[in-house]
Amino acid sequence: MIYSATQLITGDGKTVIPGGAVLVDGQGTIQAVGTRAELTARFPEEETTDFPDATLLPGLFDAHVHFGYYYSQPDQGNYDDFMIAYYAAEQAKLAIQLGITTVRDVSSPHNLCNRLRLAGEKGWLPVPRILHTDTGICMTGGHGHDDGIPEVDGPWAIRKKIREQIRDGADWIKLLTSNRAPIPEFTQEELDAAVDECHRVGKKCVVHAGIQPAIQMCIDAGFDTIEHGTFLTEDQAQQMAEKGIAWTPTITAYTVLYEFTRDLIASGADPSDRIAAKAIHDMAFFEPAYLAYKNNFKKLYDTGVTVLAGSDMVLYGAPPLPINRELALMVEYGITPVQAIATATGNPARVLDLEKVTGQLKEGLTADMIVVGGNAAQDITALTRLQRVYQGGKEVYRPAEK
Repeated sequence: MIYSATQLITGDGKTVIPGGAVLVDGQGTIQAVGTRAELTARFPEEETTDFPDATLLPGLFDAHVHFGYYYSQPDQGNYDDFMIAYYAAEQAKLAIQLGITTVRDVSSPHNLCNRLRLAGEKGWLPVPRILHTDTGICMTGGHGHDDGIPEVDGPWAIRKKIREQIRDGADWIKLLTSNRAPIPEFTQEELDAAVDECHRVGKKCVVHAGIQPAIQMCIDAGFDTIEHGTFLTEDQAQQMAEKGIAWTPTITAYTVLYEFTRDLIASGADPSDRIAAKAIHDMAFFEPAYLAYKNNFKKLYDTGVTVLAGSDMVLYGAPPLPINRELALMVEYGITPVQAIATATGNPARVLDLEKVTGQLKEGLTADMIVVGGNAAQDITALTRLQRVYQGGKEVYRPAEK
């Protein structure tokens, strides 16, 4: 089957093919990429599906999700293992419906992502391709300890926990080493040991580090990706580029939290109210975080650091998995739509070691594709006008006709 659209974005961050098309074989593998005219001339026996006034591009990655994060639910007490599994299945279904065909889950309850992935492989549930870190690891009393993340202290205890998580099926390992206080959580010795253990056995590692000096400590340790990096400097981004460390900024998560607290304060909420008081307190962090992304993203991007799109949306009532807004904010802050799309396609495929599987519309790769209305190469909001989602050449979602 030949699929064609008004334009095709390959996912490499630069290539747009007007009147582009792909040939997909019966096994769901891309056999050729070019213009519709070229492919129909070369393969006249193939059927053609055309999408006028639309863009064909790779299925999106979300490199920072928490499918099992139920802790912000107002009825949290109802969430036993069964409810958590149902909740995660709903998140996976929503991912597909947003054009997200691959995710990296960076901390969910133990074994949840293994089982969710298996259910998808059995055909029981619609799920994206899942890579995961199992639960993540924090220090005693560290960030995430009250959300079920194991508390581990000391280099050898950390090595042991990493070995256990790899034994239990983790694809990546995650450490969390900062929250909002300037005091780092894990020591340099602990961070170094974690990276060494992961790389010693051929696994990659990701770290939650948003503030200084934790960011620099994680760069020095050599993690493969740094999540948030909210107050990252240009010099540090340059160091990351030179060391091959990728950055997942999760701009939307901090923007939504900033907007939520701003609007709550603006509503005239009583400062003596517990929720209002918390919002006022939180604004002291969220406003500078929001401004750090807004003012610095383009300068950091221009250092050459590899940027990955990740949504990290766990706030109750917020839009789930808002990868579309993440890319829109990147464009608002100075990069092109084609560059932004690469942060959710070719870039994460390369960092997640999937570049020979998916992430681009390229001969020999799996036909994970989406179709959106309009010209996504010029208007990033086209990603909100999803028309089709394909996994391995098979249509897995199309929105209902309005």
